[in-house]
Amino acid sequence: MNFKKAIVTSMLACMLPTAAFAKDIQVGVSMALFDDNFLTIVRTAIQKEMQQDGVKGQVEDAKGDVAQQLQQVQNFIGQGVDAIIVNPVDTNAVKPIMDQATKAGIPLVFVNRRPQAPLTDKMAYVGSDSELAGRLQMEALAKALNGKGNVAILLGDLANEATRDRTKGVEAVAAKFPDIKIVQKQTAKFQRNDAVDVVSNWLTAGDEINAIASNNDEMAIGALQALGKNSDNVLIAGVDGTPDALQMIKNGKMVATVFQDAKGQGEGSVQTAIKLVKGEKVQKNVMIPYQLITKDNYVEFTSKNLK
Repeated sequence: MNFKKAIVTSMLACMLPTAAFAKDIQVGVSMALFDDNFLTIVRTAIQKEMQQDGVKGQVEDAKGDVAQQLQQVQNFIGQGVDAIIVNPVDTNAVKPIMDQATKAGIPLVFVNRRPQAPLTDKMAYVGSDSELAGRLQMEALAKALNGKGNVAILLGDLANEATRDRTKGVEAVAAKFPDIKIVQKQTAKFQRNDAVDVVSNWLTAGDEINAIASNNDEMAIGALQALGKNSDNVLIAGVDGTPDALQMIKNGKMVATVFQDAKGQGEGSVQTAIKLVKGEKVQKNVMIPYQLITKDNYVEFTSKNLK
């Protein structure tokens, strides 16, 4: 009877939905930085998806520290988690994390920031094509500029692939217009306050700037704050589609932003982790599409990236 019962139990288990399987799954999550508006939405989506799927675990703040993030991963492994989700501090410094997870045989999912290292078995990336975001952003600015003007680029964290790829996309589109010149390019580390300082310095230097392509919305809003009354004379575009940016588009302060589906990335990372734990095949790169947001369609996105 016990043998028959075991067979029946096994058969029933195969028929149960993901949530039922996930009840005993433990996941450790390390986020690059809690104090970031966009990543907060990603983190909230991860936590809600874990709760919905019955996944247990904890979410840690690496506070922008590579060493601290590696320590968190090591702690997760020591606790015997079934999977690890990482939003990397530095996309060029992920190999030690990958090595630790591989050695422990634990599935590893990177979210939002693409690791600059080949993914091996039991690994996946859930995010978006950053170069496309830069292209969409600059195409909107070029159209608003009528193909002519001086453009400045606010760079994000230089250790982040999104900074490099979004900037590459902006430059590729700008190069198609002989009368568009990139006159400034400086990092503000994805932070609003840093962008205020950078743009203020540009203004003090007397640079003629007609548009600013910002690697994210937070820096775009910082640029608007620095410009003050002059913001009506400078076209601004960001990336992420945060609630604050949508409000700026509604008010006519920003030309465009590019919707990055924070909720989709967060939910997708948990779903991918569960599949890897169950031994299911997943795509190495689970891509969440970008979409251009302007004053014509911003209303469609007002509820998509809410916390």
